[in-house]
Amino acid sequence: MTVVDREVRLMEDAITRRVVVGVDDSSGGLSALRWAVRQARVSTSQLVAVRSWALGLPRHGGRRHRRRRFSPVVLLFAGNEQRAESAEIIRQAFQAAVGGFPRDIPLVIKTPEGDPGAALVDIAVADGDLLVVGTEPGRSPKRLVHGSVSAYCAAHALCPVVVTPADGAAVPEPGPARQPVTAQGRGPS
Repeated sequence: MTVVDREVRLMEDAITRRVVVGVDDSSGGLSALRWAVRQARVSTSQLVAVRSWALGLPRHGGRRHRRRRFSPVVLLFAGNEQRAESAEIIRQAFQAAVGGFPRDIPLVIKTPEGDPGAALVDIAVADGDLLVVGTEPGRSPKRLVHGSVSAYCAAHALCPVVVTPADGAAVPEPGPARQPVTAQGRGPS
């Protein structure tokens, strides 16, 4: 391989590396977003922020029952309301996690329809992708009803997965067809 071929390959690697992060405004989700932004900076990767939406999932835009006896579950969507709500949650999460959208790294925002775990796994399929998701400690009613997004991603992703708990320490998830992810302490600085 010539020097020129190596330089072209290095440029292609820089273009194709992506840090795909599942975005929500939970403490684990904000921790994942902070870690993913730092990792994208350190690895000169593109950051892909993903917030999915679907009928039946809470907090994804749409019309909800407002009476106490009904849960805040989406019943009906009008137009592009769901995508706009997901984009707004992404904007608010970036504001809370890192003070706004980073201007020093390439950023793509995706708001696909579907289950969060499946949407993330479907997006993080390219060579060089790294999938970052947050998790909350303990058991919650939300997790019992909707399942664990981080567990789904760890079990089904074809790329390395980093799960960040609410305190910010990144924990690589082992699994088939994955290379281990080195993530110690609070991630890259």
